[in-house]
Amino acid sequence: MTGSRELAGAGPWNGWRIARWSVAVALLLTPLVMMQISDEWHWEAGSFVMAGIMIGGVGLLYELAERASASRAYRAGAAVALIASFLSVWAVFVRDDGTGIGYFLVVMAAGVGAFAAWFRAAGMARAMLGVAAMQGLLGLAISTAPDTARVADGPFKAMVFGGVFAVLWLVSALFFHAAAKGASRSTG
Repeated sequence: MTGSRELAGAGPWNGWRIARWSVAVALLLTPLVMMQISDEWHWEAGSFVMAGIMIGGVGLLYELAERASASRAYRAGAAVALIASFLSVWAVFVRDDGTGIGYFLVVMAAGVGAFAAWFRAAGMARAMLGVAAMQGLLGLAISTAPDTARVADGPFKAMVFGGVFAVLWLVSALFFHAAAKGASRSTG
């Protein structure tokens, strides 16, 4: 008899997994193609290695989250948290405006919170809520910094940047909260 995982297409290479890894490869190949088209793209081998580690790392972490729970809400929460982490780190590398350590600390807080919650949905929801608060406070701190005031529209850009990422962390927290409620209903 066929198991429910096989019926749902959760085999080792289902369509969603192939799509995820295809997007990862396409993201990694985009700079290589752009270097052939435009003189404004200058990536060295180290840049490709770093991008490969970051993109591959996010993909592998999502694979672990997918194995950790069958809940779609849990998987969505993990996906949003991983995307927020990736974009935060990527933006730090691209912008390099001296505020990067704060964003790295927010990502580290998300990781520590996830470990402290033992990757359980209810704990993950609380951890991501705390990370959203940290992100908002970081955006406020950066937007009121004297160095930010010297940049044209610096405070506004810092608040928008911090706000967008705070919303991503909140969305992740909401998904994890929904997963926790679903898990408590199924066991109770």
